[in-house]
Amino acid sequence: MRTGATTTPDDPPFAAAPAGVAFRDRRDAGRRLAPLLERFRAEQPLVVGMPRGGVPVAAEVARALDAPLDVVVVRKIGAPRNPEFALGAVAEGGVRVVSYDTAAALGLSARDLEPLIAEVENELAWRTGLYRDARPPLSMAGRTVIVVDDGLATGRSAQAAMASVRRRGARRVILAVPVAAPASVDALSEEADEIVCVEMPPDLWAVGAWYEDFGPTSDEEVITLLAGAEEKELSIDLESGVTLGGTLTMPSHAAGLVVFAHGSGSSRWSPRNRAVAQGIVQAGYATLLFDLLTAHEELDRANVFDIRLLAGRLLSASAWADADSGLAGLPLAYFGASTGAAAALTAAARLGDRVSAVISRGGRPDLAMDLAAVRAPTLLIVGGADTEVLELNRLAQRQLRCPSELAVVPNATHLFEEPGALDQVTHLAVRWLDTQLAARPVSPARSTTG
Repeated sequence: MRTGATTTPDDPPFAAAPAGVAFRDRRDAGRRLAPLLERFRAEQPLVVGMPRGGVPVAAEVARALDAPLDVVVVRKIGAPRNPEFALGAVAEGGVRVVSYDTAAALGLSARDLEPLIAEVENELAWRTGLYRDARPPLSMAGRTVIVVDDGLATGRSAQAAMASVRRRGARRVILAVPVAAPASVDALSEEADEIVCVEMPPDLWAVGAWYEDFGPTSDEEVITLLAGAEEKELSIDLESGVTLGGTLTMPSHAAGLVVFAHGSGSSRWSPRNRAVAQGIVQAGYATLLFDLLTAHEELDRANVFDIRLLAGRLLSASAWADADSGLAGLPLAYFGASTGAAAALTAAARLGDRVSAVISRGGRPDLAMDLAAVRAPTLLIVGGADTEVLELNRLAQRQLRCPSELAVVPNATHLFEEPGALDQVTHLAVRWLDTQLAARPVSPARSTTG
């Protein structure tokens, strides 16, 4: 039976996509998994995610069950020629799960494995300290513990995780994953009290093939989730009868609210905006990502450039936030991308001093309707290789009368897909928010960097 595990030590697995992708992303997978675990609510379980990819899934499960969230840190022991081929795994508490038979088949002795294991254990110790941030792990003694990952292929990492959890005193261990290989479920049936999964295809091949978005989970996202940032899906009802979907993420003691305005036909699921939003949440700000257009409206490309329409939607979302008891009174900032930047500046011109800051990433501020009326300090971030848009931003900045800054990310193109480019965008955005949302007196001065 093909199990979804890497079946050769020499080459990465061939990820054959299933007939239909089951999950939009890890959070969607967690929301699909949670109802299957509802029957454990009465046991007041502890939910633990396996970093990194398992933590967003586990966060949704913990939220649905009103359960505390923790991690069990596990690191895979990869084969020398193919790190994705698992020879075993190590986990917190000195747990080692090693397939010496598999290693021997590759010509590796137990002595050969020791340097590999030692290297992985050093990384395990570092990551454990990073995620816990000097906080002690939650007690598992006598509790039902639900161990969550984003998928089950070989099962060696899950086996190490469950051994670690039992060593920490768990009474019952439930392994929960969105998708699993049947052979691995069978192999772990004696390790777990129960195994729960949404999908168990006979030919899994690769876990990532069952996700539309299987991008890597960052350490920052793991830390944010463990710190208690709450993410919830919501609907924003407009006076026109239109309902828009949104994603609100609230850290503890939020210092402000950043409303994202996407553009060029993307949605609130834009991986670039979501990556920046994670960093902003990590810095202590709430974020609201919402769809500016309905699915039907997106079919008409002209709507993407209807700045009046997009700005009106942004104003409606801002009014919704001001009416929400948990958000009212927070300093408000806009983050716009592409034509969303024009919408953000147009809305900011309407709201005056209510908007504390505007940030544009690869935006088209030149399309804004009344740049001279904008009071909110504005940061324009442009890729150095995006020469046409850079010139348009310089043109727009000359029309601004508010404090503004033009920051150029060297060598970045329009989508900031180059390694490290989005990290620079996040750093610049957080610096601007920290400066402007501190309620400094607004100065008419304007500066340019980069």
